[in-house]
Amino acid sequence: MLSTISTSEAASASLNGLRTYFAGGATRPYEARRDALKALKRALKDQEEALLAAMHADMRKPRFEAYMADIGIVHAEINDALQNLSEWMHRKHVSTPISLWPASSAIHLQPLGVVLIISPWNYPVVLALSPLVGAIAAGNCAVVKPSNEAPRTAEVLEQIISEAFRKDHVHVVQGPGSTVVPPLIDGFHFDHIFFTGSTNVGRKILAQAAPQLTPVTLELGGKSPAIVDRKANIDQAAKRIAWSKFFNAGQTCIATDHVLVHASVMEPFLSAFAKHTEVFYTKEPRQSPYFARIVNDKNFERVKGYLGDGRILFGGQHDAAERYIAPTVLTDVPLDSSVMQEEIFGPILPVIAWNEPEEVVAIVGRNPTPLALYVFSKSGSTQQYFTERIAFGGGCINHCLLHFGNPELPFGGVGTSGMGRYHGKRSFDLFSHHKGIVSAGFLPEPGIQYPPYFSWKERILRWAMK
Repeated sequence: MLSTISTSEAASASLNGLRTYFAGGATRPYEARRDALKALKRALKDQEEALLAAMHADMRKPRFEAYMADIGIVHAEINDALQNLSEWMHRKHVSTPISLWPASSAIHLQPLGVVLIISPWNYPVVLALSPLVGAIAAGNCAVVKPSNEAPRTAEVLEQIISEAFRKDHVHVVQGPGSTVVPPLIDGFHFDHIFFTGSTNVGRKILAQAAPQLTPVTLELGGKSPAIVDRKANIDQAAKRIAWSKFFNAGQTCIATDHVLVHASVMEPFLSAFAKHTEVFYTKEPRQSPYFARIVNDKNFERVKGYLGDGRILFGGQHDAAERYIAPTVLTDVPLDSSVMQEEIFGPILPVIAWNEPEEVVAIVGRNPTPLALYVFSKSGSTQQYFTERIAFGGGCINHCLLHFGNPELPFGGVGTSGMGRYHGKRSFDLFSHHKGIVSAGFLPEPGIQYPPYFSWKERILRWAMK
């Protein structure tokens, strides 16, 4: 059974238990953090088959995709944290200006306290557990709110967390976000809120957190474009974009939302794209075990509605009973159509021609600050032009999605696609307070900072601070 916080009394007891456990200092030692991460890794391994079955039941997510993009990345994050935790925790000594001598300066890293992690349904494991790895490594207690749109996976996640942690270390809250989250934020002062989801909900989370001045990390989305230059390897670009678009049936926050293709290579691109899509999923994608389904009826109807926003080059088949929408390419798409104004989050790909680089910048500017950008070109100057002229969270050159899988790279949005960065050490830093401390020595000091302020003191001060 999924547990829910059903009464304000139960909620208060659970949350206060987290606060008490944190205040007692049990989560702070290196050994406690290390052991907690190892316990999470064991529980994740123990429940691996249950997770794979649950994700398949929730949205027919293929085993390979579920392991690669959900479970495997969490293992990589835990391994990275275990390998580097001792170094991350050490205070960082920094230089001290001569005007402050005799003294030394250091940055002390301390846990924030009790944090709230709210995760979505599309990658229900990694987007719940990856930030949790950072929170635990940094020495915090946490409340995890999985998405109720993937209920079977949420149940297994709760089992994993209950195996790995004490209830007053990490607590799981189940239920609809609109019902469960507002009372949580209003009734308890979290030290940080980490939210992954839509921009509209992100705005609400930020507004709810504002009265208590709770810092918030928002991992949102947007219309992430792929740009194909005439100097690109067209066949390779088509293959990689098709993979990124139809992975998880397009339900990926950094999926290629639409493609902007140089007009001179449009025909070979479309031909190669159709070829690779057929190789991936056969002529009958509905029968393919490698193609996922739309998560629920509401999203199915929303995505299906985009089919009328352009000319269907191939695909377009759909079945409400299975929540199936075939891999689809749209051409002749008006820029003011819904499919070009809203994040698609499904297996429909608009393909739009361009001739001059300025056209690309203008089209992307209609939906500014996407979470990701993918530039396909052999030209270094073209790569530089688009990556510098367009504001976006992160991305790839001549590939898609790969940047999410590198814990050494910061991940996050900019503007409407979010705020804050995580993965690897940046997750640890995100959930840590960086406390700057100057330690004064006992040697005789010049004393120029003390009154009376003679003119010679000012001359020395100006020299020292130049």
